[in-house]
Amino acid sequence: MREILADAAGGVFPPADGSVTVVAQPSPREAGVVAFSAHAVVFTDEDPAWVRAALAAVPSDPLAAPLCPPFLSAFAGRTGRVNGNIDLLTVADRLPGAPSLALEAVEDREHPRVVRALRYREDVRVFEADGGRGVLVLGRGVAGRWECAIEVDEAARGRGLGRALALAARHLLPEGDRVWSQQAPGNATSVRAFQAAGYRPVGAETLLVVGRP
Repeated sequence: MREILADAAGGVFPPADGSVTVVAQPSPREAGVVAFSAHAVVFTDEDPAWVRAALAAVPSDPLAAPLCPPFLSAFAGRTGRVNGNIDLLTVADRLPGAPSLALEAVEDREHPRVVRALRYREDVRVFEADGGRGVLVLGRGVAGRWECAIEVDEAARGRGLGRALALAARHLLPEGDRVWSQQAPGNATSVRAFQAAGYRPVGAETLLVVGRP
């Protein structure tokens, strides 16, 4: 999975041939589906034969089957997990230097955003900006990739703070790394903010988690 993501981040995608690749879970925590153009990757420790049989049973276009509710429900039932959201998956390259946005590190490990992030990521770092009106979460997620998430208070929206937070994440990476982020497709404000900050769409992703997302 690590190699597939690294290739996609560099613009090299699996063949657009309508097929499905099944790979092992990167860790016991991480299972799910990433869909690229006419090619899906299912990462799970379940029997690949079961995955292909479950996909074949979906009454829809085979290209759409890996992210269709019938398959995802069967996948969750098989693994004892809960389906998360189906997100737009985006990636951006590291930028040199320090971010232009002033950030204050959150040291409180009981902070709600820290607690939530630790369910999905390692090496979690959380920052606040604009007097706490904006929050940036950075950590290692699926297959060890760097991931970021942002949150902007309602009263502070419409001033470019979301874009600035997403852009700041690109400055906080180790040399040579990239940062990934997921946005709910219906959250057009978030989608626009990340794309304005230079994040490139590469596919769609859903994660299956143990317990409530």
